[in-house]
Amino acid sequence: MNDLNDLYYFHAVATHQGFSAASRHIGVPKATLSKGVARLEERLQVRLLERTTRSLRTTEVGRAFLEHCQTMLAGVEAAEAVAAQAQAEPNGIVRMSCPQGLIQNLVADILPTFMRAYPRVRVQMKVLNRRADLIEDGVDIALRARTLLEGDASQIVRPLGRTHLVFAISPLLRDRLGAELSIEHLTELPTLSMTEDADEDTWNVAGPADEARTIRHRPRLQCSNFDLLLAAATDGLGVALLPEHICRSAFVSGELVHVLPDWHTTHGTIYAVFASRKGLVPAVRALIDHLAVEVARRASPLSP
Repeated sequence: MNDLNDLYYFHAVATHQGFSAASRHIGVPKATLSKGVARLEERLQVRLLERTTRSLRTTEVGRAFLEHCQTMLAGVEAAEAVAAQAQAEPNGIVRMSCPQGLIQNLVADILPTFMRAYPRVRVQMKVLNRRADLIEDGVDIALRARTLLEGDASQIVRPLGRTHLVFAISPLLRDRLGAELSIEHLTELPTLSMTEDADEDTWNVAGPADEARTIRHRPRLQCSNFDLLLAAATDGLGVALLPEHICRSAFVSGELVHVLPDWHTTHGTIYAVFASRKGLVPAVRALIDHLAVEVARRASPLSP
């Protein structure tokens, strides 16, 4: 590839009408300027400058060539200005993927505050209930929730917060059952499940002193949509095992009761996956930083 510095050197010398003046203005030694212009003339096989001991002027070809150099350098300056503006203030579009289970009562609450803080940023959200691929899905940030962090050497994985599934029941159903609930009685109760592809479901939960229990049950309602499960639990149709961030506001309002608080699934990690820390545009960096603060605050465990 041609050395663009040689074009820059020629432009400086022709504009300032001499090697000494050009050297003072751009801070490049005269010898470097002279070699660069000579190299350019040799490559083009034309004379761009007429030199004498007292003066220097552009040739006819040199004047035409100078106009194109001016256009090129103006384009470079414009490109640098775009990059500088991008670094100055978060702006532009951020493409993010997120599973449905992290949207309700978590990302849905967090995203509006980010967009109010950065009015020049646009967000394109892809709801993917599978492992998103940054390249194939065309996203800058992929949100995931897993027991084990998943990534590869070309990606950055940033943990944002912890979550697990907890037991929720309506006050009406709890009062109707009468007796105090225990982990042993769950198989005898109506249940609500996130599974859709089997007649039965299995809940693997951990309790006091890391005791593990496997609960096999035949749910009254099976659906992967958390809105429906939450509504069914609130209406007293059964006991649900749901992500804690989904239930949190209902626990606070009293619409649901957090039962068997010593029992829950293994903690999972909510994390963001992105391509590289280096060269992140400000809008992407700002959203990742915002998520790191707000997810940690909102998805903190209800119980240790």
